[in-house]
Amino acid sequence: MPDPVVYRSKIRIERVRGPVRRAHLPMGETVIFGVHDEVAQHYGTDLNIHQPHSTTLDYLVAATAG
Repeated sequence: MPDPVVYRSKIRIERVRGPVRRAHLPMGETVIFGVHDEVAQHYGTDLNIHQPHSTTLDYLVAATAG
């Protein structure tokens, strides 16, 4: 019986510092994730220390809408 899985995404996530993560995508692209605005406030993240970035939720919503 053939393998029913047709695609496995090969992504590597690297923790940079605090809430900041770097995702290494299959086509050589790199995406930076973090927190901003209300999300940073909710988690008590000081945006003067950690540069704001889009959250993983922002990318997930964009991917679903696309």
